This record gives sequence, C-alpha cells and structure tokens, in this order.
Amino acid sequence: MLIFSALAATVLLFPLNVTLLGALGLLLRRRCPRATWLSWAALVLLLVFSTRAGSLLLVTPLETQTAPLATMPTTAQAIVVLSGARLSNAPEYDHQDKPGFITFARLQYAARLHRASGLPILVTGGKPDGSPESEAAVMARSLRDDFGVATRWQEQASDTTADNARLSARILRDAGMQRVLLVTDAMHMPRAARSFRAQGIEVIPAPTVFFSSERLTLNDWLPGGEGLRRSNYALHEWIGALWYALRQTPAKS
Repeated sequence: MLIFSALAATVLLFPLNVTLLGALGLLLRRRCPRATWLSWAALVLLLVFSTRAGSLLLVTPLETQTAPLATMPTTAQAIVVLSGARLSNAPEYDHQDKPGFITFARLQYAARLHRASGLPILVTGGKPDGSPESEAAVMARSLRDDFGVATRWQEQASDTTADNARLSARILRDAGMQRVLLVTDAMHMPRAARSFRAQGIEVIPAPTVFFSSERLTLNDWLPGGEGLRRSNYALHEWIGALWYALRQTPAKS
C-alpha cells in the first residue's frame, strides 16, 4: 500500500502531473492540432502554482477550515503531536536524525501549549521511510533537547495519518484520555482531525504554520521552488482528504 501510495503521489503531484499533461498535448497534436492547448495549460499551471501567491489557491481553502486556538481549553486532557518528516543523518548533530522543518514547528507549538497547560504530550510517527529510528523517537528527543519538555507517550508504528489516529487512540484510551489538543500544521489539520474523530477521540484543533496569513510581497508572485513545494503539499492534502473520504474507515479499538 505504501509503494502504491508513493507511485500515485508521484503521478498526481507536481511536477510530474503537469509534465504528463504537457506530454499528452504534444503526442495528440498530430491527430488533433487543438490538443496543443493541453501543453499550454500545463505550462500555465506550472507557472501559477510555482509562485507562493498562486499556491494560496490550494492552501487557503484548507487552512481556513480551522481557526487558530484562541484560548487554552480547560477540558483537554493531553496534547497529541503528529509527525511530518525528518532530516536524516544530520552531521552537525553527530549524525542523528532531527525533525524536519514542519515537524519542528509542530513541536515548538506543542511545547508552548504544554508550558501553558501542563498537559502530557503524545508524539506519533513510525518509520515510513524505513529508518532504524521512529519519527516519534526523533520528536521526543527534540522536545527534550530543544525545548526541555518531556514526552509521556510515543506511538512508533504508524505510517500514515490514519495510522497516527488509530494507534494513538489505543494509547490514549488505555491512559483514560478522551479529549485532546491536536497539533499539526493548518493545511494538514482537516484530514488529521477527521481521522482522530473517526477513532472516537474528541479533538480540539491546535493548528500551526498558517501560510495563508503571511503578507504578500513582490517575490511571492515570482515562480520558485517554495511556491511549488507549498502547492504540492496542499494538493497532497486535497487528494488525501478525498481518499480518506472514499475509504470511510470506521472507528477501531
């Protein structure tokens, strides 16, 4: 399933999706000259979604589904932090794995919430890339070393967001925890919150990293790698949300 998901993502996400669309237009133009519009459309899409301003067309509808946490809820029992990606074999840290940029931002916000509430923290993330160390272990080490915060639970077997929810729910129920602050970035929150609620966990969203709230500058209208990265991330979330909706995985114990 992981191999299938990786192959499907490669085809559906930038830049291969628009590359294939452009190639299709070139292949069909001999039989149907009008098919060249597919190639022009692919070029326009690539240019638009390579800008940070253009990426907002995909990013903003995701991020506006969840508002930032305004006040610390008194009913929350724990903080759950979802893994993102890792930086592997960091030479400046004795070749240890470290959290990726998005994961680090989630941990930073979770540490802030912990200091404000005193709630225990669960980190969740397995070894989807085949690394010897789980992402949860990397996150727990970062919370300890970078923020001076201890982790109560580590869920180390999940490969997907659905796995994060299913396996974390077991740990939480065993500990008598039912209502949690869920920490992930704003684009990922809609899919993550639905996954946890499907497992019977009451979720209070605590999103971080809001790209849509940034002030636009001239550079944001110019094509670049960061714009394409954000567009790719948002498109991945739209596809993931559709896939999860089609599966409609019921709650499991």
